[in-house]
Amino acid sequence: MTDDFFTNFFINSILTPQGYNPINTTVYAIIFVIAAYLTFKFLKRLNIKIDRRLAIAIAPFVVTGSLLRVLQDAGIVSSFIFVTPGIYFLIFSITIATLFVSIYLQKKFNINYHKIMFILGLTIASVIVNFLQIKNFYGAVLDITFFIPWPIIFYFIKWNAASKIVASVQMFDATTTFTSLQFFNYREQHVVPNIFINFFGPFSFIVLKAIAVITILILIDKFAEEKEYANYLKLIIGILGGATSLRDFTRLVAFV
Repeated sequence: MTDDFFTNFFINSILTPQGYNPINTTVYAIIFVIAAYLTFKFLKRLNIKIDRRLAIAIAPFVVTGSLLRVLQDAGIVSSFIFVTPGIYFLIFSITIATLFVSIYLQKKFNINYHKIMFILGLTIASVIVNFLQIKNFYGAVLDITFFIPWPIIFYFIKWNAASKIVASVQMFDATTTFTSLQFFNYREQHVVPNIFINFFGPFSFIVLKAIAVITILILIDKFAEEKEYANYLKLIIGILGGATSLRDFTRLVAFV
């Protein structure tokens, strides 16, 4: 019975396109929260400052994870390691390994580790992107058209730059989901968005995402006592939004 439970709620979601379910979503969320907390402590122990430079250094690895996931969707690669949760462990491991290498090179050659990490990550992402082809320009135009109003709106709101960027990244995820579902018959795999989309249609996800993200970011700014911890929470939210939005956008553009 235990084997059937594990197979039905965890293994099948990895090996088949059935998507997430409430059980594995809850477990993955708990694991992610614990991992995020431990990573914060780990970065503090290394005296890594959590700021804009770190976010830029990490960005190529988020792109790499999204591209690898699309290669899996396209059938170009095929392994459980390229599907959630495996892909997160893989990219986390690569990112941490690159961080250590970058810190070592910084000490040896006196080059800022952020720059080394960014270049190494960008090199990896540049190699992977060559395996994909742009096929759906119309989808890209639609998605960008729906997205553009959001950074413009955030620009004119009196808000700190980090919150504006993170909110924009998350809204890119929302508009990409909307475009994919509304115009190209893709389907949403996550549990909570599916509930709203099934009841109210794809556009409801944009509304839901805007309310949730803006509220969370306001609460972080208001109640997070330590600036670096607030920056870290925003970085995590940005990574989550960036990973899913880039995967969905790349799938849309590559018509996978």
